[in-house]
Amino acid sequence: MASVGGSFAASPLKLEFVTHAAFFSAETKQPKTLDPQVFVEDASAPEATGPQGIKHVAGERPPFIDQDPKTSKLFNAAHKPLGFDLQSWLSATGTVNIVEKDSKVTLEATFKNLQPNASYSLFENHFDTKPISFTPMDGVGKTNSFTAKADGTASITLTLPSMPTHDNAVLVIYNSGGGSHGMERGRIGMDAHHQIIARPE
Repeated sequence: MASVGGSFAASPLKLEFVTHAAFFSAETKQPKTLDPQVFVEDASAPEATGPQGIKHVAGERPPFIDQDPKTSKLFNAAHKPLGFDLQSWLSATGTVNIVEKDSKVTLEATFKNLQPNASYSLFENHFDTKPISFTPMDGVGKTNSFTAKADGTASITLTLPSMPTHDNAVLVIYNSGGGSHGMERGRIGMDAHHQIIARPE
């Protein structure tokens, strides 16, 4: 990430999270909006590798956001139930404020409609690398994870290595395995799933 000195001190970076499904589908120009990170049952679906390189078993496929019922139960790539439906998954929202002051970059994020008492981690997308790479938002994987409250709300404050630019994004990962994975995102589609994302203009 490029550091931009103290220019953001007076005007913090304020971003709204959007669903990863919508973001990914738009970025990759999918013909239909889908979520590559979770799966719905479909008896006709063969074992396959999804659009984000996630292999899934036969009998399930990524959900089509505008076609599949929002009551569709969700599963991981191995057909393990995630315990909630598509509507619940897509309802997560949040905002993030990032301020640089005195050479320190601080991120404050608040969320609602997360899975109750569930584990989440904040990772940074690096769109300026090929392939796109990911690192913990704090740079070290120590303070970038949090647990949602029983009502699905959460907040987190942490220090960033530098100020994000359009080359980066703040990514919220749902840890369906119940715990965070340190410097790694986890097994994507299995015990870790991209849920919402915010990218600077």
